Amino acid sequence: MEDEEGPEYGKPDFVLLDQVSMEDFMKNLQLRFEKGRIYTYIGEVLVSVNPYQELPLYGPEAIARYQGRELYERPPHLYAVANAAYKAMKRRSRDTCIVISGESGAGKTEASKHIMQYIAAVTNPSQRAEVERVKDVLLKSTCVLEAFGNARTNRNHNSSRFGKYMDINFDFKGDPVGGHIHSYLLEKSRVLKQHVGERNFHAFYQLLRGCKDQELQGLYLERNPAVYNFTRQGAGLNVGVHNGLDSDERSHQAVTEAMRVIGFSPEEVASVHRILAAILHLGNIEFMEREEDGPQKGSLAVAEEALVDHVAELTATPRDLVLRSLLARTVASGGRELIEKGHTVAEASYARDACAKAVYQRLFEWVVDRINGIMEARGRDPRRDGKDTVIGVLDIYGFEVFPVNSFEQFCINYCNEKLQQLFIRLILKQEQEEYEREGITWQTVEYFNNATIVELVERPHRGILAVLDEACSTAGPITDRIFLQTLDTHHRHHPHYSSRQLCPTDKTMEFGRDFRIKHYAGDVTYSVEGFIDKNRDSLFQDFKRLFYNSSDPTLRAMWPDGQQDITEVTKRPLTAGTLFKNSMVALVENLASKEPFYVRCIKPNEDKVAGRLDEDHCRHQVAYLGLLENVRVRRAGFASRQPYSRFLLRYKMTCEYTWPNHLLGSDKAAVSALLEQHRLQGDVAFGHSKLFIRSPRTLVTLEQSRARLIPIIVLLLQKAWRGTLARWRCRRLRAIYTIMRWFRRHKVRAYLAELQRRFQAARQPPLYGRDIEWPLPPAVLQPFQDTCHMLFCRYCLKSSSFLM
Repeated sequence: MEDEEGPEYGKPDFVLLDQVSMEDFMKNLQLRFEKGRIYTYIGEVLVSVNPYQELPLYGPEAIARYQGRELYERPPHLYAVANAAYKAMKRRSRDTCIVISGESGAGKTEASKHIMQYIAAVTNPSQRAEVERVKDVLLKSTCVLEAFGNARTNRNHNSSRFGKYMDINFDFKGDPVGGHIHSYLLEKSRVLKQHVGERNFHAFYQLLRGCKDQELQGLYLERNPAVYNFTRQGAGLNVGVHNGLDSDERSHQAVTEAMRVIGFSPEEVASVHRILAAILHLGNIEFMEREEDGPQKGSLAVAEEALVDHVAELTATPRDLVLRSLLARTVASGGRELIEKGHTVAEASYARDACAKAVYQRLFEWVVDRINGIMEARGRDPRRDGKDTVIGVLDIYGFEVFPVNSFEQFCINYCNEKLQQLFIRLILKQEQEEYEREGITWQTVEYFNNATIVELVERPHRGILAVLDEACSTAGPITDRIFLQTLDTHHRHHPHYSSRQLCPTDKTMEFGRDFRIKHYAGDVTYSVEGFIDKNRDSLFQDFKRLFYNSSDPTLRAMWPDGQQDITEVTKRPLTAGTLFKNSMVALVENLASKEPFYVRCIKPNEDKVAGRLDEDHCRHQVAYLGLLENVRVRRAGFASRQPYSRFLLRYKMTCEYTWPNHLLGSDKAAVSALLEQHRLQGDVAFGHSKLFIRSPRTLVTLEQSRARLIPIIVLLLQKAWRGTLARWRCRRLRAIYTIMRWFRRHKVRAYLAELQRRFQAARQPPLYGRDIEWPLPPAVLQPFQDTCHMLFCRYCLKSSSFLM
């Protein structure tokens, strides 16, 4: 990957366009896409186009090029956004988040993977084992969650059928020490039925095609997915390359290995496989009325009772209780007396399907909770929870429009409305308000505010969710058609709501079934069929008690509410829509409390073909993502803003008046002097407390000046430090030499004193020096001692001859 962005690659930042129009925007997007530049900035927002092919943009070398760099020093890239979020978290101890948005198939999941890989690569330089453990769990959890939460759809071979928000906790060194995953609205209805050309969740096909024959026999399964009602639709389909693997068999091996690395025990993995197999067998159970004469004529029976045996064995529950839960339900009468009420064929089928969906949902939630429990930072003070620095990564379903849109698409598109509202508030509205607060004069940009659409959905008492909850809580029989009539009454004059009853001439909607919402991303027609059942999301207490009393500890842990007695179940549980709305409100509040970074993903074509960009399709996404309005706001405003103190802290070495400290009275005056020296005052504006920089080129100029000076400053610091070390060494050597000199003097004096004493003793009778014992001399006096010894020997010889 080249580090230079020449004119042949187009503008790396849409803010630099000569004219702000849809035509110029699309021309620049097309040019960069054709040149392999799939990333482009809008200020600090990154626009990403899915290339549908492997590009040499990632890996250790690319990570090294972006590590520690400023946002505009390198060409636009996901690594640059991840690095900016990580540096903001580490330098300013500020919680940050990366919001990845776009429609299904735009590359959101792959973007979140690359961001996680970058964070894992740049952390833990000390190679601490605990940090490595957390990083392994963070990376491997993506593989596991994709298996249980992703599926092949007509728009994406690896579509996330749930929303995921991951918080990564960091210590003061900037190393990951824990994390937490939040999941939103798993599309559990996919367990029962899929559209033509789509598949069930990956986990089912990986189980059937990846398990060994012996394990399949133990689960009473056949390898062919067409045998089972829940997987028959996608039996002839494959996901192609999924998670770097080219088949469900290899994907199964990767998921099993990932679960082992994360910390799932072999018993837990085996239990997960048994639960998946039980769901497949449960889907093949059919019901019929007994026709033979006798007291049981007309009662309900199971067509193939061997399937009941398989479900009972795989869930570790008694067979008779499984059969009873499928054929009847226990209700409490007014006097708290328990009565067993038999099902009709339709009721039994509904209970079976509700059970299958609930078991899979509980399994998915258990997997998420198990990963969260393993990721919890060990040895942390529980009182510090929520106070650590955090980077959040949001990978959530994109805006969806299908030929038939049901309750799931309604919730998904409502979620995107909430995120778009957050984007408007944080990026557009908040930016304008900040300019006004700082006293910066600029031109106001008009933008579409979708608050009225959000209010249409979540308004108390009259919003669509409130009306739906009221329909679900009504004691008498109420149909989806009556629910639609109530919506028509409440929102007859709403500009973003319509139906066939309100617009009789619009034949694209069916009377009594469809209503339409004008979303920020376009018009979507919803079918109310199944809205009430899916929102009520009821499951008979018999199944909850059945699984709670299972001897399988993993399955039992998934059903804590099963211990509640049926006579105590009086409070109506929250509906699926209300739970989802509450989770979205909490998510938006969580994101709003952090410093946001945005990645806006674009799907280039509907056919998932590499190297082709459909201009009309992309133009629609650019419009509903609000990218053009974002460019106008950035052009009318300023690309960067920093408090004066922070700006000086980074760039004060580039000016003689501010290095190392300034005496100009205020930080604002010092910044003005610095910019005047660089001749950059024409591209900035001075607010009350912040400096506003219009063009990214100004930041690049300052960064280049800083980069040229840093080696000089480093050499200056090195010179000063080396001089200090040399002086310390010189003083130490002088002290050592002084000690050595005085020690040698002491040794010489001691030797001479001892030698004198021995000479005097030897001169006394009766020895006269003949038996003198010479002391061990210091090395420096060894020649002296040799000379003395020779003279003494001569003295002794002369004395002997004289005596003779």
